[in-house]
Amino acid sequence: MELELSEEQEAFVSTTRRFLAAECPTSAVRALEHEVAGFDPEVWSRGAELGWTSLLVPESDGGGSLSEHGLADLVLVAEAMGRVVAPGPLVPVNVVAEAVGRLGAADQRAEVLPGLLDGSSVAAWCGPRPLEAYRNGDRIVVRGRSAPVEAGAQASHLLVTVDLDGGPTQLLVAAPTSGVTVTPLGGLDLVRRHAEVRFDDAEVGSDSVVGTAGDAASAIERQGQVACVLQCAETVGAMDRVFEMTLEYLGDRYSFGRPLSSYQALKHRLADDKTWLEASHAIATAAARAVAEERPDADEVVSAAKVWIGPHATELIQDCIQLHGGIGVTWEHDLHLYLRRATVNRASHGTPEEHAERIATRLMGAAS
Repeated sequence: MELELSEEQEAFVSTTRRFLAAECPTSAVRALEHEVAGFDPEVWSRGAELGWTSLLVPESDGGGSLSEHGLADLVLVAEAMGRVVAPGPLVPVNVVAEAVGRLGAADQRAEVLPGLLDGSSVAAWCGPRPLEAYRNGDRIVVRGRSAPVEAGAQASHLLVTVDLDGGPTQLLVAAPTSGVTVTPLGGLDLVRRHAEVRFDDAEVGSDSVVGTAGDAASAIERQGQVACVLQCAETVGAMDRVFEMTLEYLGDRYSFGRPLSSYQALKHRLADDKTWLEASHAIATAAARAVAEERPDADEVVSAAKVWIGPHATELIQDCIQLHGGIGVTWEHDLHLYLRRATVNRASHGTPEEHAERIATRLMGAAS
């Protein structure tokens, strides 16, 4: 989170946190474990009314932001949701909403954006890896598999990347299209849902192309950046809350007449955790700024955020679990909910190792 927020942003954060505390406590998260969607549609719609799905959409299409860059506002929501491991398809809905709002034709915007903005429908991004496609007259035939796709089984529309007309192309595909099969997948997070989406010679019209056919590389790159930025912000929110919980516990828990927080060895561990946490805040904010401003080094900064935050988040939460002692490893305690979320985020949209390789490849290319 930025160190200095505008009055509008501060009010937005305060409202979002109060709403999440009232509607998405961890007891509600646990209650949704076996729900097919993984979230309460009514609660999601009310979140959409607060602006969670409209910040990356132009005002002309019903969106609007609090600041100069809507992404700077949206990461505030992501961080607040991470603090309570809240359910809801924040990342895929906003990735698709921005893509359609930026590049979609008038008919596509009219068909998809109203439902996303009022929370009545969900869209899913099938990722950057292109599937096979070819033209058959005025139709486009798609075949291949995308997995894991967040909210794939809940989505009314899918944003799909294909190789067409000599380059990457994006298609907006209605989920009920013949030849499209969506299979829910199991997962570690109690409320985050993923699916496998198969395209078995699925046919769509040429009007399903988002933007220009064969020229979607920059759009796809930005979508990946936005997804990673929101994910990093959410993970940092989870880290922040776990660290707070641990400080509270060590201050309240006594051993030999002294609070656990007074022991030097534990202080050293907390100091290390605090250093990791603040560095995670800093790199997540830097990544959000870079993507929001569309800087040329945005991809590198985002990868740096993924490389740092992924492993340090799981390490910090694991350490906090150990600092809680036996209670920390029980089902009844909430710590495992945060570890599950951080672990899934670490593996999504590129692992830290994959992003480290991207940075190395970029640096080596620049050097040569």
